[in-house]
Amino acid sequence: MIASLGKDSGYVPYTAFCAKKSFLEANPDKIQSFTNALQRGMDYVNSHTPEEIAKAIQPQFKETDLDVITTIVTRYAEQDTWKENLVFEEDSFTLLQDILEESGELSSRVPYGDLVTTTFAENAAK
Repeated sequence: MIASLGKDSGYVPYTAFCAKKSFLEANPDKIQSFTNALQRGMDYVNSHTPEEIAKAIQPQFKETDLDVITTIVTRYAEQDTWKENLVFEEDSFTLLQDILEESGELSSRVPYGDLVTTTFAENAAK
């Protein structure tokens, strides 16, 4: 490995979950439960060793040796890949739009407040 794009790029939210506003309004308990489960996963990776995490996820990667998984998880941990919470910060949203715009994949920007709600993530982090 020559360089880590994740480390050098800043916090880019590579994973986000989307739902229609009508679904959020009709199913806040489901959304909160889902978000709480994801937060528990974040809490786990932030409170366990790379070796423990690798053992926990190994069944999902049966074709990969445990030592390789441990190396990968260790790299993620050393890069501070995992945030403490799931809150999609505005500066990360801006960085994501910068990347998409520079790659020619984004024709126009969307205001953060029009597209992002952090309520569920904030509640889960409590």
